[in-house]
Amino acid sequence: MFFFRYTGNSAKAKEKKRVIMDIFEYMRNKDMEKESPLAARMRPRTLDEVVGQEHIIGKDKLLYRAISADKISSVIFYGPPGTGKTTLAKVIANSTSAEFTQINATVAGKKDMEEVVAKAKDLQGMYGKRTILFIDEIHRFNKGQQDYLLPFVEDGTIILIGATTENPYFEVNGALISRSILFELKPIPKEAIKELLVKAVYDKERGMGSYGAVVDEDALDFLADISGGDARQALNAIELGVMTTDRAEDEKIHITLKVAQECIQKKAVRYDKNGDNHYDTISAFIKSMRGSDPDAAVYYLARMLYAGESVTFIARRIMICASEDVGNADPNALVVATNASLAVERVGMPEAQIILAQAVTYVACAPKSNSSNNAIADAMKEVAMSGNLPIPAHLQDAHYKGAEKLGHGVGYKYAHDYPNHYVEQQYLPYELNGKEFYQPSGNGYEVKIREHMARIRKEARKD
Repeated sequence: MFFFRYTGNSAKAKEKKRVIMDIFEYMRNKDMEKESPLAARMRPRTLDEVVGQEHIIGKDKLLYRAISADKISSVIFYGPPGTGKTTLAKVIANSTSAEFTQINATVAGKKDMEEVVAKAKDLQGMYGKRTILFIDEIHRFNKGQQDYLLPFVEDGTIILIGATTENPYFEVNGALISRSILFELKPIPKEAIKELLVKAVYDKERGMGSYGAVVDEDALDFLADISGGDARQALNAIELGVMTTDRAEDEKIHITLKVAQECIQKKAVRYDKNGDNHYDTISAFIKSMRGSDPDAAVYYLARMLYAGESVTFIARRIMICASEDVGNADPNALVVATNASLAVERVGMPEAQIILAQAVTYVACAPKSNSSNNAIADAMKEVAMSGNLPIPAHLQDAHYKGAEKLGHGVGYKYAHDYPNHYVEQQYLPYELNGKEFYQPSGNGYEVKIREHMARIRKEARKD
């Protein structure tokens, strides 16, 4: 062990101390590289090492050209976990001549940003050097923190690279977005994940090649598929397999399908109840029911249940769809949906999933009509335009004192006194005479409704 002793505050002593601290920092970083998780060690260092995301970093794409030419402007990377947002930021760090600084929005505060901005101003003023600030999980910054960055992004003091798993149009200051180029990263394709896993197992420099492991093709297929485009999850699983599997008689560590399955006991479904995936999944769920696809509808139901979505929330969406999209084409759809809502609250999970599945498949297979929905929408528009039009006097309440003298209720025809329990009289305000709001469709039970209404109106006119 070495001991260093400093006396005095001379410039020479300070310089020695700085050099020694730099050596310690260098050794610490080297140790971290060796001990860091496989996913961190396998992180691409250059654009050519990046797998997937060809739609934004193909050689003919804007981002590739900007990074290669060291002409990057403020950008925001948006996409699911494990798709390469931080990786691209690191590639930029390795490719740029600018000062590169990284902070994480979960732990950084305004003081950290103030220090970055002050240093950026010094570098720009003294050396004409640009500063790139990478903010991981930028959506975690509040509005005030994001507002603080705005003038420095605008005047070029810093070049911002933000990374977020949330829709930036909801979570990031609109002014920052307008001054940045937005790139959406997609889940990494299965074949690219497999390529990355093979490299991780056999690469002796940064991977686990020194362990003497071999991985079966079906294990690769399983891990690439179950990871759902998340490279970090796949690499963590393969690392766990190599580190915990005993050597076989041939002194090799065999990563079989069984080992791979044990490394991922349950797929972590990407589903944040306050995030984009929540809204995307419920949207697909409703559109599948509306589109009469019971298979897709029950699949999205399963995804929500698997991720722990509230059964009461799901039940409410089914009830809405039963009325909005099925309506009177099958009036029983709302009955089924409402009873399912009551039942799941009393039964609870896991049996509630059976009840929800029954309601979902019923609504999905039911004949569809949005005539009732259109009727109320048109009526609401009419009320907004024409206001409170006078109600015909014969429909007004005749039971209170003096109502008859005012003509209220006078001339009203009681429908049950007439054939088919129907009589023609003015029900709408006179200004809307002849206006039709509800027009039954030609689907399901609404065919009978339309035929019934046409018949009783025709017979009433004969009389």
